[in-house]
Amino acid sequence: MTANENRLFFIDAMRAWAILMMLQGHFIDGLLDPVFRDPNNPVYAVWLYFRGITAPVFFTVSGFIFTYLLIRSPKNGMDNPRVAKGIRRGLQLLLIGYLLRLNLGGLLKGEVYSSFYLVDVLHCIGLSILGLIGIYLLTAQKKKYVFPLVLVSTTVLLFLFERTYKEWSFFFLPDFLANYFTKANGSVFTIIPWFGYATIGAFISVLFTQFKNHRYLYPAAISIALSIGYLFIYQSTPFFTAVYELTGLGFLKLLLTNNYLFIRLGDVFVVFAVFMILRKLMTNKTVLNIGASTLSIYVIHFVILYGSLTGLGLYRFFNNSLAPEIVVPGALLFMIVCTFLALQYNRHEAHIKSQISWGISFAKLQVVEVKELTLPLLKELVGRLHLFLKRVLRTVRS
Repeated sequence: MTANENRLFFIDAMRAWAILMMLQGHFIDGLLDPVFRDPNNPVYAVWLYFRGITAPVFFTVSGFIFTYLLIRSPKNGMDNPRVAKGIRRGLQLLLIGYLLRLNLGGLLKGEVYSSFYLVDVLHCIGLSILGLIGIYLLTAQKKKYVFPLVLVSTTVLLFLFERTYKEWSFFFLPDFLANYFTKANGSVFTIIPWFGYATIGAFISVLFTQFKNHRYLYPAAISIALSIGYLFIYQSTPFFTAVYELTGLGFLKLLLTNNYLFIRLGDVFVVFAVFMILRKLMTNKTVLNIGASTLSIYVIHFVILYGSLTGLGLYRFFNNSLAPEIVVPGALLFMIVCTFLALQYNRHEAHIKSQISWGISFAKLQVVEVKELTLPLLKELVGRLHLFLKRVLRTVRS
C-alpha cells in the first residue's frame, strides 16, 4: 500500500459523514413539530432510518481509528505510547461530557442538576476507549489471535443478550454509575450495548492492519463487507428464529422482539463498503479536516443546540415547534455554522490555547501582586484596629 492508502482516507471521510449526519439528526429531531413525524411518509421514513445508522457508524469508526493507531506501534503492552495517550483521551472525553452538562445558573445557586449525571455519546466513547485499552493490555502477552477473538466475542455477547440486560434496573449502583448501564434515569446512550460497536470496529482495524499490504485488500474487503451487511440486515432475524425454534433459548426469544443491533451492524458494514468503493474520491482536504474535527464540532453543536452551560440553546426556544420548510434549511445552516466554527478553532487552536494559558498566568500574577501589595496594608489595619479596641475597652473598664 502507498502512504496515502496507509492513512485510510475513507475512514476519515466516514467519520466526517457520521458527524454531519449527527448534526442534522439532532437539529431536526429536537426542533421538528411532532405533527410532521409521520412514519408512513417516505421522506420522513428514509430520514429516520438513516438517522438510526449514525451512532453505530460513529462508534464503530471510533473503535477502528483508535485501535488501528494502537496496534501500529512496534511496542507492546504498557510500553506502547498509544496506551498512555488513549487513557488521557478517554478521561478527557469523560470530563468534556460532564462539563457540557453543567448549568452555570444552577452552579450559581449552589446546585448541580440531575441532568449533569446523565450519560451521552462522549461518555460512552471515552469509556469505550478505556475498555479497548483494557482488552489490549489483558491480551498483550497472549497469542495474536486472542485480542481480535475477545473483541468480536464482546460484540456478539453484548448484542445477543441486549434484550435481557436492558430490563435490569442496576438499583445496587449509585445513580451516576447506573446511568452508564440503564436509560431509566434519562441517559441518551449507555456503555452496553454501544461498546459492542467500538469492539467490532477495533476487530475490523486488526484485520486491516494484518492484510494492509495484500494486493487485493480492497476488492476482498468490499465483497466481504457487502456480504456480511446483507446477511445481518436480511438474514440475521430468520437465522435467530430458526435457532430459537431448534433450541428454545429464552434470550433468543427476547432478541427476536427487536433485532436492531445486528441489523444496524449490517448497515455499518454496507457503509464501510460504500466508502471503500469511493475511497479515491475521499481525499478532499476539507472533508478530511472535518473528520479530524469531530470533537470540536460536537462541543460547538451541543452549546448552540442544547445551550450547554447557559441553558440558552435553540432547543429551549424552538423545541418540537418548527415546520419542515424551516427545520430542513435550518439544519443545513446549523451544519455549516458548526463545521465552520470547528475548523476555524482547529486552525487557530495553538494560538487560542496559548492566549488562554497567558490569560490564566496573567490572572495568577495579578492575584499574587495584589496579595503582596495588600498584605502589609491589611496587617497595618489589623494592628491599628487591635490598638483601637484595646483603648476602647480600657475606657469602658475605667
